[in-house]
Amino acid sequence: MMKFWLDKGVDGFRMDVIPLISKRLDYPDATTNDFGKVIETIYANGPRVHEFLKEMNQEVISKYDMLTVGEGVGITSDMAADYVGKDRDELHMIFHFGHMFLDHGPNGRLDRQEWPLETFIGIFEEWDKAMEGKGWNSLYLGNHDFPRMVSRFGDTDNYWKESAKMLALFLMTYRGTPTIYQGDEIGMINVPFTTIEEFDDIELMNAWKEESVKPGFDQEHFLSMARIQGRDNARTPIQWNDTEHGGFSEVTPWIKANPSYADINVSNQQDDKDSIFSFYKELLAFRKKWEVIVYGELKALPLINQSIYIFERKLGATCLRIVLNFSSEQVECPQEFMKGDKIFSNYEPGEEKNLRPWEGRIYKC
Repeated sequence: MMKFWLDKGVDGFRMDVIPLISKRLDYPDATTNDFGKVIETIYANGPRVHEFLKEMNQEVISKYDMLTVGEGVGITSDMAADYVGKDRDELHMIFHFGHMFLDHGPNGRLDRQEWPLETFIGIFEEWDKAMEGKGWNSLYLGNHDFPRMVSRFGDTDNYWKESAKMLALFLMTYRGTPTIYQGDEIGMINVPFTTIEEFDDIELMNAWKEESVKPGFDQEHFLSMARIQGRDNARTPIQWNDTEHGGFSEVTPWIKANPSYADINVSNQQDDKDSIFSFYKELLAFRKKWEVIVYGELKALPLINQSIYIFERKLGATCLRIVLNFSSEQVECPQEFMKGDKIFSNYEPGEEKNLRPWEGRIYKC
C-alpha cells in the first residue's frame, strides 16, 4: 500500500497512532484511570513495535526520497530516540504530546486547568535535549484533535493578531521541523457553539451522553468547556472568503463554518502586508534564509519571569537571539538581552525598552 502511493509521487506519510501497532498479547488490565498512562503502558510501545517499524523502513522507507512522521501518543521523551534515532532505521520524526495535555485536568479534556509558562517551555526543552545528537524533533501547537492554536495559547480577545504572529515566530525559530495546521496561517479561532447539536465530535457526544444523566449535571458549564477545549474547534471548514460557508462550498458542509469567517479569511489577508498570512510568508522566507535556524544548536536561557522566554540559535560564527513575551502585558526585559541588531519582529518599530504584549523579536547577537 505504501509503495502504491509513493510510486504515485506522494512525499511521505503521517502515521496515525503508530506506537499502537504492536499489541500486548497477555491483555493486561489497566491499573489507573489516567488515560495518558493507560495509553503509555497498555496500548503503546508494544513488544514488537520496533520490529515492525524496522521492517517497514527496510522494505519501503529506505528505498524512497520521502518523509515519515508518526503520531507519537504514548511515547515519552526518554524513549523517543528508539523511534527516530538516526541509527535506528525506523521513523524520521514523531508528533509528541507533552505540551498538548497541559490544560487537561484529572478528569480529562473538559476539566480545564491553568499552567505556568515554565511548564510549557520545560516540555519543549525536555524534548529538545532528548533528541540532541540522536534524532530530530517536530514542532506544532495545534492539530485536528485540539482547540485552535491562538485561542488556546494566545489571546484572541485583546491581541489576536499579535499573539498568533508571536506563536508562529516561536515555532519557526525553535530547533526542529515546524508543522502548520490548516487555518492557523490566517489565525482561525475557536467556534462559539451554542448548543450540543452544533457539535459533531463523537468524543464530545459520548461525554455528553455519559455526564448528562448524572445528578447535578451543569449543562452550561459542560458547553462552556466544550467551546474552549472541544476538538470541533479545529475541524470547521477553511475560511476562504466572506461568502456563505466561508467560501468552502456552495452547499451546507458537514459542520457549520465558524461565523468568524466574515472577518478572518484568506481573501482578506492575502494582500494585507500586516496580516497573519503575510507574516507567515515572511517568517518562512526568513527561516529559509538563515541556515542557523534550521541547522544551528539551541541554547535556552533560564526564564526571567512567567512572561519572557529567550533562547539562542548558533551555527559557526552566526548567533541569533529570540526574545518572546508570552503575555498580554507590556513587560520590561533586561537590556543585556535586547542588544544587537533587531532583524525581525511581529511589531512595527517603536517601543524598544520594553516588550509589548505578545511581542517577539530576533536579534543578531
